[in-house]
Amino acid sequence: MMYLDHAASAPVRREVLVAMTPHLTSEFGNPSSVHGAGERARAALDDARRRVARVVGARTHDVVFTSGGTEANNLGIKGIAVAAALARGARHVVTSAIEHSSVLGSARALERIHGFSSTVLPVDCHGLVDPDRVDAAIRDDTALVAVGYANNEVGTVQPILDIERVCERRGVPLHIDAVQAAGWLPLSFPRSSLAVSGHKIGTPKGTGALIAPARIPLEPLFHGGGQERGRRAGTESVAGAVALATALELAEAERASAARHVERIRDEFVARVLALVPGAVLTGHPSRRLPHIASFTIAGANGETVLTDLERRGVLASSGSACSSASEDASHVLLALGIDDDLARTAIRFSLAANGTELSSVASALADAVASHRGRSTDSVGSSL
Repeated sequence: MMYLDHAASAPVRREVLVAMTPHLTSEFGNPSSVHGAGERARAALDDARRRVARVVGARTHDVVFTSGGTEANNLGIKGIAVAAALARGARHVVTSAIEHSSVLGSARALERIHGFSSTVLPVDCHGLVDPDRVDAAIRDDTALVAVGYANNEVGTVQPILDIERVCERRGVPLHIDAVQAAGWLPLSFPRSSLAVSGHKIGTPKGTGALIAPARIPLEPLFHGGGQERGRRAGTESVAGAVALATALELAEAERASAARHVERIRDEFVARVLALVPGAVLTGHPSRRLPHIASFTIAGANGETVLTDLERRGVLASSGSACSSASEDASHVLLALGIDDDLARTAIRFSLAANGTELSSVASALADAVASHRGRSTDSVGSSL
């Protein structure tokens, strides 16, 4: 079976499993306990925090360990926005139409519960956010701008440094969803908050972090024992923190070479798909894109049917975001790119591993699956006549 859904979840790396195993077995103390077992757990947690901070170019106390990217986005967006509302009455957020559901859902929650308004910026046909539009959308009462570094469905990479400069000049915090960018793009944004997730880069699910500069006020979502410098209450997952630190270090060390390797494989794969599959169109930006994501719409096909056929042929892919896979609606990302509803439902996303191999057989399998589907559809129409 060829697994090509790494943007949804990647396998746990052996090095990560080895590093975290002691904290699941013999070293099981609570980091808040004052005895020896607790002190060892605290030391491991502090070391993991230093290591994560080093990878992302932040200060150690800026790192808040979370249960994953969704929590990190919720904490970063709601926490910063609510703190701004309490401090200066700011109740406006700016985001874009192609953000992850945890980002858009957080903005809607702020509207519903805390009386915020939000500006959802459009994107161009490739999924790019215009920094000038960000500038124009910021108001005196803007509490936060939230933009994803790279899109999880089509792979488009945003001009995030330009957007960060706009936010800094206007005095508004920027929250960056970097869940898909980790392992592929530089992660150093010391002036902004940053969400990362472990299971995209080789940790077990349920591990992540928010990098929140101390200068940006943050209202916690969870209240209780005061862990994580009062920003995220609850007993910390020492094993998860160690796993995240290990995976981030490995991913950063391999990032440049992995990106070059996978980009070449992806480009060859894209060219082959476009040559073999009539009606296939690559979505997202043609060059400003993550190395490991190739997403297509295929006119005249049914995305879910083709995915099922691909699995029978030994290929596992997806139709887009795993977090929205249960929805019957067309992808909000593709609709925002100007793709119509019916065509958006044909989308298929392939996301490669950092050590991926050539995919000519996958392109052929896709061509066969699409041809088979179209043949069945034609037969069905013919029999109905």
